[in-house]
Amino acid sequence: MEERRLGPVIGLGTWNTFGGDAELARDVVEAAWAAGTRFFDSSPMYGKAESSLAAALDGRREEATVATKIWAPTPDQGREQFARQLDWFGRVDVEQVHNLVSWREHLGWLEAEREAGRVGRLGVTHYSPFAFDEAADVIRTGEVEAVQLPLNPHERAAERVLLPLAEELGLAVIVMRPLAEGELLEDPPGAEELEPLAEFGVESWSQALLKWALSDTRVDVVIPATRNPLHAAQNAAAGLPPWFGPEERALVERLAG
Repeated sequence: MEERRLGPVIGLGTWNTFGGDAELARDVVEAAWAAGTRFFDSSPMYGKAESSLAAALDGRREEATVATKIWAPTPDQGREQFARQLDWFGRVDVEQVHNLVSWREHLGWLEAEREAGRVGRLGVTHYSPFAFDEAADVIRTGEVEAVQLPLNPHERAAERVLLPLAEELGLAVIVMRPLAEGELLEDPPGAEELEPLAEFGVESWSQALLKWALSDTRVDVVIPATRNPLHAAQNAAAGLPPWFGPEERALVERLAG
């Protein structure tokens, strides 16, 4: 496995999940952890999710990879967010500039934190294809080592520029919105339609979608978010090989409509 890679693995996202509910966070993280999840993604934008995640990782932090974000208009505010993250996590394994907000102002001081060893990798994120050209400009600076982007059978704009560029420059890729925030689960295919994927360990439509994204060889981590401990465990199972080939990925795309 290349040095740059973070996976391939299924992680756990925290957008619109447990917020400040530390007890729920412990239940979800416990279920994900028992199923093999070790990558956890959060952000100051997600309310109190960071502090809840930190409490849930108590006693496990050294074995976990924590990715979070700076979401602030100014460096001073960003440094305040980072100081809280250090209190919670001790260090940040992947620090990302959330939605490219003030990325020019943040990358300089974040680079110093990376050199000091308080940050592992630097990255950027954005959910909108309208921002992908700007994200590509950031990637080309050579100052970041990871990019977080949306990818699912209904959202494939990242395949045009960002994924090829990440592969060319050796960036780790973290996939958000692998289930299109639940949209793709509203009318799932039946068991018979999923039968060809059973030999790949797929037992549900959500697992098929997660494995579809993770089977793209340019993708390192897929981070579905959930408030349901059972779903967290089931999602983690999609991170195990074997991976889909072109035929299986095409089948998922057809079933997604």
